[in-house]
Amino acid sequence: MSNSSPSKRTADVLIEALPYIQRFHGTTLVVKYGGNAMVDEGLKTDFARDIVMMKLVGLNPIVVHGGGPQIGELLERLSIPTRFIDGMRVTDTDTMDVVEMVLGGSVNQDIVSLIASVGGRAVGVTGKDGGLIKARKLTLSRNTAAGKELKAPEIIDIGQVGEVESVDTRILNTLISDGFIPVIAPIGTDAQGRSYNINADLVAGHVAQALSAEKLILLTNTPGVLDPDGDVLTGLDPQQVASLIESGVIAGGMLPKVQCALDALAGGVSSAQIIDGRVPHALLLEVFTDTGVGTQITGFNDSGAVA
Repeated sequence: MSNSSPSKRTADVLIEALPYIQRFHGTTLVVKYGGNAMVDEGLKTDFARDIVMMKLVGLNPIVVHGGGPQIGELLERLSIPTRFIDGMRVTDTDTMDVVEMVLGGSVNQDIVSLIASVGGRAVGVTGKDGGLIKARKLTLSRNTAAGKELKAPEIIDIGQVGEVESVDTRILNTLISDGFIPVIAPIGTDAQGRSYNINADLVAGHVAQALSAEKLILLTNTPGVLDPDGDVLTGLDPQQVASLIESGVIAGGMLPKVQCALDALAGGVSSAQIIDGRVPHALLLEVFTDTGVGTQITGFNDSGAVA
């Protein structure tokens, strides 16, 4: 039988995965799910199978999902105007109602059903359930100038857009210990019970910190952090990331994702990965193979200083 036979290749893949299964058994992974992986039917099934396999081999995956395109589609159908400031959706009361319907309702339950369809046991929650995510209102400020003199910064109200103040992990720990896969919609509440729409990357990062997760994985529509020649950079530490930002290699939409990764590392997460969700079975390839499919960032020690 040829060494390149399908059975030999399958055995090689399983053997390559074994040390990673052993290493990560019993650990928690927080996955931000969005982009093409969330709308392409084939990639959606691949994602669900990856999550279920992780659970079955002893890892504890947690899914935090976005839903911007779905929110935009329903707002358009309802003739509710949409406005963005600095890339963030201005969220008035009517828009917030739609955000809760889409994120906490249809999208969340679609993911739960998808995981169930491939043999998994998932439970959908929002940050409002069990006091999971305590939020505060996010405000933007801009420096303005009158002539040559700087005026006081302009405060911009973008409505019910929030940031994470704290994460209460009790409901997640209960679900994990009972064998369920938590699926989290990024909505939080403040002390007065007001709801806030929160960026899913930020929620995933804060959840990962609160659980001292082994990994934070951000699914994107890019291969990862790219060098000027278009090659994927990986095995980065915070000092290298800072240099790449300073030189302009990391810029634009990648900046907030990288900052989210750095914040998670500083908060106790062991590693952060920015991976290409357009690759079939990207999660399994990243977690259980030697080469992975994206950018891995590590490098903080237990005190939070750069190692």
